[in-house]
Amino acid sequence: MKQCLSVLGSTGSIGTQTLDVARRLGMKICALAAAKNVGLLEEQIREFRPQVAAVYDPAAALKLKTAVSDLPVRVVQGMDGLCEAACLPTAGLVCNSVVGMVGLRPTLAAIRAEKDVALSNKEALVAGGALVMREAEERHVRILPVDSEHSAVFQCLQGSPGKKAIRRILLTASGGPFFGKTLEDLKSVTPEQALKHPNWHMGPKVTIDSSTMMNKGLEIIEASWLFGLPDDRIDVLVQRESVVHSMVEFEDRSVIAQLGVPDMHLPIQYALTYPERLASDTDILDLAKYGTLTFSNADEKTFRCLAACRRALRRGGLAPAAANGANEVAVKLFLDHRISFLEIGELVWEAMEHQPDVDEVRSVEDVLRADARARSFVLSTVTT
Repeated sequence: MKQCLSVLGSTGSIGTQTLDVARRLGMKICALAAAKNVGLLEEQIREFRPQVAAVYDPAAALKLKTAVSDLPVRVVQGMDGLCEAACLPTAGLVCNSVVGMVGLRPTLAAIRAEKDVALSNKEALVAGGALVMREAEERHVRILPVDSEHSAVFQCLQGSPGKKAIRRILLTASGGPFFGKTLEDLKSVTPEQALKHPNWHMGPKVTIDSSTMMNKGLEIIEASWLFGLPDDRIDVLVQRESVVHSMVEFEDRSVIAQLGVPDMHLPIQYALTYPERLASDTDILDLAKYGTLTFSNADEKTFRCLAACRRALRRGGLAPAAANGANEVAVKLFLDHRISFLEIGELVWEAMEHQPDVDEVRSVEDVLRADARARSFVLSTVTT
């Protein structure tokens, strides 16, 4: 078990659940980082007593510094502060649950400091997968997946003879709140309706991504980087009960699946304690209670974000970064009632296709420029 954790995004859904696991297992916390939720971050600091607390927003950092002035914690701010929290010498494992592109630089900083990373920040691999995986390989750093689907694949591969034995990965999806709906049905969807996920409790951005199936598109790109497979060997199945978290089909046609109740504490704990399996206090999976588990093919024609991510992965280069950046802006516009639900997928597709072809991603600056171009494209398209 790791000696000490650095938890980035500690006030978010995955971050708070990571601290739940750490609390139950008696794990030490050496660094915490958040965007601007000073109230909750102060509570976490007083409980876990980290050496460093990073706040991305400078004004919020000043408030926190005053609030915890009676404690021996160093408060840092901005991107430099996040990267410092990711590189802390006493950290044995960096848990990156930051939401958005802001998570890329801290991920690379942790890898360059030769820290293993428990990663739930999708954007680090979606936009910067080439950089992240190349540097992780060079420094012999492990990227431990936290998302339930990638954790499931990772668990199914334990003991596997290698990548050549894999025929395909079957990522499962809940289908979100609009499974089975037609394009006509989705024309009048409101943010309030899209935020009602049937199985999982997540932050607003991730919940909207689930409703558009963008989350599954991003996960296809992540899986390609994590497990070294092209998109035509990564399929998506809708599994409405969210019990089968993903599967791996091997060359001999055997299929291994990972099952569990829909509770993020399980994959988080596996990442924090890998390769051990420790006792958990999550609910026991009672399959008889479910009775039936259902599976359906994903509808890429209706949920265009899913198709856009496949297209971006095939194009390669900076196209995935563009798709991701466009989606972040489009989701915010939808939540602000400025665009319709279906326009999210349209804008993601158009911004991704407007991204020029690039053979190789060479630097973080390349990724950030592609991200900025896509965001600018979406905003200019909506305002014109």
